[in-house]
Amino acid sequence: MRRRWIWWLIAVALLVGVPVAWYLGSPLFINRTVTEAFPMTAKATLPEGMTREQAETELMEASKQTSAASEAMPPTATATLAKGEFTDADGFHKGSGTALVARVGADRVLRLEDFRVTNGPDLYVYLAAHPQPRSRAEVDQAFVNLGRLKGNIGAQNYSIPSSVRLDAHQSVVIYCRRFHVVFSTATLRPSP
Repeated sequence: MRRRWIWWLIAVALLVGVPVAWYLGSPLFINRTVTEAFPMTAKATLPEGMTREQAETELMEASKQTSAASEAMPPTATATLAKGEFTDADGFHKGSGTALVARVGADRVLRLEDFRVTNGPDLYVYLAAHPQPRSRAEVDQAFVNLGRLKGNIGAQNYSIPSSVRLDAHQSVVIYCRRFHVVFSTATLRPSP
């Protein structure tokens, strides 16, 4: 009789434990790829003979330029405000790619390009006051939640609310809310 109870306890533990272990551990082994186009304003017009893909390629190349523009851009154009490169948080939580803050018309957008991060449960994208947070305490100094990470690989966009002061936020953080762990950070530097 005692042996039967032990087998029932093992069966119940497996029925509960396996799904919980899969829920918590599977993101570490499963990648989610996102491919979003660079955002364009509703009033944007393409030059004659140019496709949207060509325009997006030109905008992405322009965002990589480090020299100052010789003329001012009109307020409805796309402009790079800040950018930074993602770095590993530690030996297990790794990240790479570019974080780009752009003005698209009247809106501001955070764009992740050539992005890759170790996947995990409950990942979010934050703008943080600390320039390179590595702990919960450093993130909690001041941050803005831009939303759940759409995918751990690929190009993606996140709207930045108009109330957010960019000068008060120095980094983009990929953060696991469930376990309060920093996965990757990109220190933002204003574009010239």
